[in-house]
Amino acid sequence: MKVLLCRAFALTESYQDMPRLYPLLGFLCGYVIVLLFNPVRLALRDGFRCLLRYRRVWLTFVVLGFAYFVFQFSTFTPIQSSSDVDPSQLTSMSSWHWPTFAEVWQEAPLPALEGVAGIFDNATTTYPLSAIAAVLMLMNWRGLHGALVRALQKRFRVFGYLLYLILLFSAVSALLKPIVFWALPLWGGLLPAAELLQVSASIDAFAFIFEYLLGVYIQVYLIAVCFAWIRGLSFEEGELFRFAMRRFSYVLEWAGIVALISFLIVRLPLLLAYFMNIPDVLDYLPIERVVMCGLIIAFCSVQVSLALHNETLREAIRVHRDFVRNNLSKVGWFLLIAGINFFILTTADAIVRGAIADRDLAMILWKSIFVLVRGFVTGWMLASWVCLVRRGETRAVYQQTWIEY
Repeated sequence: MKVLLCRAFALTESYQDMPRLYPLLGFLCGYVIVLLFNPVRLALRDGFRCLLRYRRVWLTFVVLGFAYFVFQFSTFTPIQSSSDVDPSQLTSMSSWHWPTFAEVWQEAPLPALEGVAGIFDNATTTYPLSAIAAVLMLMNWRGLHGALVRALQKRFRVFGYLLYLILLFSAVSALLKPIVFWALPLWGGLLPAAELLQVSASIDAFAFIFEYLLGVYIQVYLIAVCFAWIRGLSFEEGELFRFAMRRFSYVLEWAGIVALISFLIVRLPLLLAYFMNIPDVLDYLPIERVVMCGLIIAFCSVQVSLALHNETLREAIRVHRDFVRNNLSKVGWFLLIAGINFFILTTADAIVRGAIADRDLAMILWKSIFVLVRGFVTGWMLASWVCLVRRGETRAVYQQTWIEY
């Protein structure tokens, strides 16, 4: 027994002395093997080829993510002096304290889960570019405003005008949101601090509706781009925007349910906390986020189904049920691979941010790299998901070695 304990202790010490590069190389080899030998490898390959043909699929996520980072950094992390961007920050990386995986892994599961759920709903934040989108919508850019009104009227009849008013009000809130948050420190003397926070929180809550639905519309547009690649279709850009708007009116029923549930269980408690005393409101936030991710993943193919061919939510849910029942193992493998990708990204982000600490120049450089990689992975997973859904729906019709485009 003592001999076994001594050997185990010796193995533990040798593992601790092992360079970090060896476990990393082993993990990367395992990751490549999983990608090359899994039941959804053809969909992953086709999704990758779709990105090579239409780079807008992943560059859209890069632009939105980079805009959000720039706004957040410039608003809440202002550079005070030239020392904050000293290039010597990058030459002293060997002296940084790099957190271990055991120290940061708790930060990764929830963001990774939300990344996976976003593939089936809304994969990225649209703030602060949502303010520009609100202006373009009000200006009827490329006829999208008119297409939206006509689609809502045709799809929901009289109730469509009520939905239009909600969208219009939330668009105005989205237009005001970056202005309010940018000038929040300057307006401290105009209103008491409590009332100022209440106003900003209310604008943020209503702007969420437009930001979320804008993200859904962008995702419907990108799904349409992927579908055009699958079918080998050519398209005119403005017409595809309007086509996505028409299909968005069908996705809106499902997106409205998701937005309503998210508002009630996530946004509303946070908003009410500014007006009344709600104890430990933030403690329940992780649970609420997990519930929303579970709901979206449980109905993972509904959005694609509505975006491409179904006209009623009931029919889309029926198609989703049949799709999952006939392709359960492939859906599980896709969720696993998507989860691994986003878990790697979020873990790497946590480790590097922990090592960077307050080095602003290093943080700018890392976040730029992170946004680029995450945008590509998100676009790849979205395109692969569209290919996988089409494979499952069309079965033998779709089974071909290469997709013509």
